[in-house]
Parts: sequence; C-alpha cells; structure tokens
Amino acid sequence: MDPQTAGDPRSTYDRIAAHFSKTREYAWPEVESFLDGRAAARALDLGCGNGRHAELLAERADAVVGVDLSRELLGEAVDRARDHGFDASASFVHGDAAALPIATDAVGLAVYVATIHHLPSREARVRSLDELARVLVPGGIALVSAWSTAHDRFDRAEGFDTTIDWTLPGGETVPRYYHIYSPEEFEADIGESALETVDVDLSSGNCYATVTVSDT
Repeated sequence: MDPQTAGDPRSTYDRIAAHFSKTREYAWPEVESFLDGRAAARALDLGCGNGRHAELLAERADAVVGVDLSRELLGEAVDRARDHGFDASASFVHGDAAALPIATDAVGLAVYVATIHHLPSREARVRSLDELARVLVPGGIALVSAWSTAHDRFDRAEGFDTTIDWTLPGGETVPRYYHIYSPEEFEADIGESALETVDVDLSSGNCYATVTVSDT
C-alpha cells in the first residue's frame, strides 16, 4: 500500500482535530504508570495531540513543550492548557517528529506515544527515534509506543502498512495511515536508533518501550 493514498498526517489530523480531541479526554494508564515517581526540569510530549499527556507532564516538570504536526491539534492543546490551568508551564510548537524544533540535550523526561506509527517510512521512524535521543539529556528517560500486530483486530505476525478510517459526526470518513509494528520490528527500530532500551512491554495491543540515552 502506498502511504500517500491515506493523505499526509498533517492534513488528516487538521481535518479531524476537533472531533478527535473530544474523544481523547483522558491520559493513557500506561503513560500514568510510566510517569509515576518521575520528574524533570523540562519535559517533552512528542506528538502531543490535544495535550492530554502534556497535562500530566506539567505536574512533573517546571516546563513542558508539546510538539505536533497538526496546527489544529496544537490549537486544541492550547485551549486545554488554558482551560485546565497548566498554560503557565506548557508551550506548544509545530514540528515534525523526524526533525524536532528542540535543542540538543534539552529535556529530561518525554513521552512519544501513538505517533511513530503515522510516519510513512522506516527511515523517518528511526530518524524520529534518533531525534528523541538527541533532545534527551544524558540519563533522560522516555516512553515510546506504537500500535502492534498483537492487537486483537489484526491477524498478522509481521509489521505492515494500512489505513484506518476516522468517521466524523456527519458520516465522512478520513483515512489515516498506520504502520502496524510487530513487537520484534518495534524493538529492532529502537535498537537501530541512538536510544538505549530499558524495558519493553505489550499492553492493550500496543508496544511500549522505556528508553534512555547514555550518561557516559
């Protein structure tokens, strides 16, 4: 399947942003568990969407930045930060996960969830992991997740490209590109990057990896 048939992620998520945000009110339990007991001076929510995980990070860092490719989703995140009272410590920036507008060694804590599987090539996905490694301070830690073949809806063992429709309230469907990772492929891509794996797990059909960069 040609990923371009699904449209680029920016236009796709700009189109569905308002409705998508309404269905994404709560943080993932896996992210809450990852963040439990962790803190940093600066934190990053990569692929921040409507800012639901940036809100959690704002409780654990002096400053948090959310990065997303969709300007409409960034608008939703700005509204959430204002409405939920964490706008003083949060900022939201338009950017590509594979070319982050963030300084090197800038953040000590990051989440990169439900985003890497939208990048349309392995090169871009691994580059995004390298970018995450670049912006983490030595010894910094992050959580990375991707949709996996382990999910009940898929009956395949190897990773593959597909589209999943988003249905808007009026009935319009908007195709979204996904690369569905096999667990082995997910670990291989992280291993190919500059990140170091601390732990890997499967939960609710997603692969999760806790990753860091060496402090030596």
